[in-house]
Amino acid sequence: MQLIKSVIRPSKVEAVKDALARVGVSGLTVTEVRGHGHQKGHTAVYRGREYQVTLLPKMLIECVVPDHLVAPTVQAVIESARTGEIGDGRVFVTPVLESYRIRTGERE
Repeated sequence: MQLIKSVIRPSKVEAVKDALARVGVSGLTVTEVRGHGHQKGHTAVYRGREYQVTLLPKMLIECVVPDHLVAPTVQAVIESARTGEIGDGRVFVTPVLESYRIRTGERE
């Protein structure tokens, strides 16, 4: 099993969720996060004053998938979240050594 974490634009959550469903990913967790990468934020104006916005709103989608679904899952995220602009996000893949179902205590 692998944990796939995808940091994407908030406007792309529905497209990514639909793409993951098409490749067979049934469970996921979505979290609102803030951060920056290469774009380093932007300048905004509020009540006539400029200020720097350095932490931009992003969404973190996490899902655990079997090894044979890793490549299709990563491809689905990349294709559905891409706009071609700086700030599209990142995908991280890490191994999951153990998983336990809380309700029954069974190990998966």
